[in-house]
Amino acid sequence: MKMCFVGAGKMATAMAAGLVNRGVLAVDEMRAVDISPDARAAFTAATGVACSKDASEALLQSDVVLLAVKPQYAAGAVSSIAATCADKLIVSIAAGLPLARLGDWFGSQRVVRVMPNTPLMVEKGASVYACAADVSDEDKAFVQTIFGTLGIAHELPEQAIDAVTALSGSGPAYVFEMIQALIDAAVAVDLPADIALELAAQTVAGAAEMVQRRLGTPEDLRIAVTSPGGTTAAGLAVLEEANFRGMIADVIRAARDRSIELGKGS
Repeated sequence: MKMCFVGAGKMATAMAAGLVNRGVLAVDEMRAVDISPDARAAFTAATGVACSKDASEALLQSDVVLLAVKPQYAAGAVSSIAATCADKLIVSIAAGLPLARLGDWFGSQRVVRVMPNTPLMVEKGASVYACAADVSDEDKAFVQTIFGTLGIAHELPEQAIDAVTALSGSGPAYVFEMIQALIDAAVAVDLPADIALELAAQTVAGAAEMVQRRLGTPEDLRIAVTSPGGTTAAGLAVLEEANFRGMIADVIRAARDRSIELGKGS
């Protein structure tokens, strides 16, 4: 199927580049449209995919429309293209827009709502998608291929999207905050900043890889690296005293609740 990106920002650019690099879609199987000349130029330079200001021709040549604009601009963008999209699969990565609203805008129930995250830009994404009533098995397979190629992807009911937003959608920011905290703390005990950054990033990446390879549960792996009375135990005692797990639960809950508010238009 041929696909048109409506919006040619960083996520759309990363997706198109990844799909081309992985051989999932060819350059001539994709199009993009954007009102910004700079965005159009950057998108084509990075992907080789044509990007224009006028949506009509690009949409007519496409089977799938991928809505990749900022949520606050989505209504305006859709109003100008909805009439051309009546028979097309609509895939939205615009955060916070529920299927019902997208369906009303497009006048279609062949709509998929996706919550990706920014590591998709390095083909390490974690995406969850929910489907409206008229999305076929073939449509789902296409969405799974597109987002699964750029990381992992799962279909879930739409009511799970707010929790997904709090975990994997916002999650990279929590990890970046932790990495920066590790760097700052290491510098404070006399490690060079560049070495601290490299060690912190590699430690987080390596620990995540161990979990992904199922070398043990996170609990198993934590226990394995913690010698009684040792340095790790001393550090973990500080986290326990600060109620680290409770704080993370509060973080996820706050992000989930805000996602619900935004979905209602608050």
